[in-house]
Amino acid sequence: LKLFADQTPLTVGNFVNLARRGYYNQLNFHRVISDFMIQGGCPNGDGRGGPGYTFPDEFVAGLRHSKPGILSMANAGPRTNGSQFFITHVPTPWLDGKHTVFGEVESGEDQKVVNAIAQGDAIKSITIEGDATELMESIRKVLDQWNKTLDVKFPKLQKAL
Repeated sequence: LKLFADQTPLTVGNFVNLARRGYYNQLNFHRVISDFMIQGGCPNGDGRGGPGYTFPDEFVAGLRHSKPGILSMANAGPRTNGSQFFITHVPTPWLDGKHTVFGEVESGEDQKVVNAIAQGDAIKSITIEGDATELMESIRKVLDQWNKTLDVKFPKLQKAL
């Protein structure tokens, strides 16, 4: 996946932090709809859970649900982003302005992997490649608040970097 940190720093920073802390490890894809999308990131496994905090949407004019392989935040309405995300199988333009697009699948081969995921399949782990130091420092104040919440709600997570 390619993440759009320059355009959606809060959303990408949240995803990177959760991934680095091991939050997503062994969570399942609890919602898989063929010819639509796969959704994961719920600690309860039912689509109702989250990290214990929410954050605002980051809608960017040029980031649209215009093709397969779009990575977006799942939510329950405006300003309710947490940990759940989805990746599209097809263009889903009706989701524009409702879900923050913060990345995309980089290749057709990777999209084949996305398309093969079935409901209940587990996320083994998510590895963040590249240097995210500048990004994380740019959101440090809110990141520290999120990590305090995560430390209480999920004490077994890896400690924040």
